[in-house]
Amino acid sequence: MPFSVDVAWSHELMKYNFGPGHPMAPVRLELTVRLATELGLLGESDVHVVDHGMASDAMLTTVHDAAYVAAVHAASNDGTEDLNRGLGTEDDPIFAGMHDAAARIVAGTNGLAQAVWEGRATHGMNVAGGMHHAMPGGAAGFCVYNDAAVAIAGLLAAGARRVAYIDVDAHHGDGVEAAFWDDPRVLTVSVHQSGATLFPGTGHATDTGGPLAHGSAVNVALPARTSSREWLRAVDAVLPEAVRAFAPEIIVSQHGCDAHGKDLLSDLDVAVDAQRQVAQWVHNLAHEVCGGRWVALGGGGYAVVDVVPLVWCHVLAIAQHREIAPLSPVPAAWRDHVRRVLDHEAPELMSDAAGEVGFVPWQTGYDPDDAVDRAIRATRQAAFPLLGVDVSRDV
Repeated sequence: MPFSVDVAWSHELMKYNFGPGHPMAPVRLELTVRLATELGLLGESDVHVVDHGMASDAMLTTVHDAAYVAAVHAASNDGTEDLNRGLGTEDDPIFAGMHDAAARIVAGTNGLAQAVWEGRATHGMNVAGGMHHAMPGGAAGFCVYNDAAVAIAGLLAAGARRVAYIDVDAHHGDGVEAAFWDDPRVLTVSVHQSGATLFPGTGHATDTGGPLAHGSAVNVALPARTSSREWLRAVDAVLPEAVRAFAPEIIVSQHGCDAHGKDLLSDLDVAVDAQRQVAQWVHNLAHEVCGGRWVALGGGGYAVVDVVPLVWCHVLAIAQHREIAPLSPVPAAWRDHVRRVLDHEAPELMSDAAGEVGFVPWQTGYDPDDAVDRAIRATRQAAFPLLGVDVSRDV
C-alpha cells in the first residue's frame, strides 16, 4: 500500500465551543490547522484532509448509554440540563448544537481508525479528538462523547484482536480505561499527573484492569512538577515494554499537551521538545509492533499559542514522516496572525528546550529517594508481571 496520512478536519469541528472563558477554546484548533498549513503539512499529495461527517446514534451507543445520548440531544436542542449525567456543569456547560459538534469529533476519529485498519491510510490524526474523560453514561472534564473509545470499539467490531491505547495527557485517560476495563483485547497505558493532586483523581499504579482483563491497564501516576527529563524517563521505562508485551495490531494515541509548564490546568513541567520525542517513540512503536497502524489524537492543552499548535504540528509532521527540526523557525505569517488577532507574541522556534531533552534510562538503576522513580517502580511492579514482563531487576 502506498504511504498516506489521513487528517480528520472540517471547520464544523470549531463548533465544539463551551463559550467565552472556557479553557477548551476552539481557537486551539484554528491556530493548529493554520500553523500546519503554513508549515506545508496539509498540502502534500500523500496527505488527505477528510471530513467524516457526524457519528450516528448507533455508533455512539457502541460505548455510550442510549439514555445518555438522548440526554445530550435534549441538552443540545432544548437546553435541558442533566447534572447527573454531567450536562450543565462548570466543566461541561450546555451549548446549542452540542450533540452535533461532539458527534463530529467521534466520526473523525472513527473514520481514521477504520481507514488505517483497512489499509486505506498508513497513519491518521484528529487534532480535535482525544476526548478521553467522557464516560459511557456521562460527560466529564470538557468531554461530551469519547471519540477514542468509540473508535476502539469500532476496531474490535471490525476484527481487531488487540488494540493499544496510549495517553500522555497530564490528566488520566479515565474514560477510555473505564470503557475497556474488563476487556483483555484493549491495553490502556496512561502517563499522567497523580490523581492525588489533579483531576480526575484516578489512575493509580495498582489500577491494572478488571477481573477478566488483569494487566490491561497500565498507569504511571507522576508527582507534581515532574520535569521533561523525568517525564521522558517515566515514559521510556513503561511504554515500550508494555506495548511490545501486548503486541497490538493497531495503536491509538492521545497527545494532550497540557503537561507543559505553561499550562494552567496541570502541575507538570514538560517541554514541547519532550512531547515531540514521545510522539516519535509512539510512531516508532507502531512501525515496530503493528505494521505502522497508528491513529494520533489531540486532547487537552490550554496554552493555546505557545504550546498546543507546536506540539500537534510536530505530531502531524511525524505521522507524515516529515519531521520538523525543533530549531526550525515558526512561520512569520502565523506569528503575524497571532500578534494581530490575539495581541500575543508567538514563539519564534518550533522548540522551547534548545531542540533536545536528555534523560537517564530506567536501566541505569532505581533511586528509592526519587519520587518519580518510586512512581515508575510502582507501575512496573503492579502491571508488568500481569503482562509477562520480568521486573526482577527493579530493586
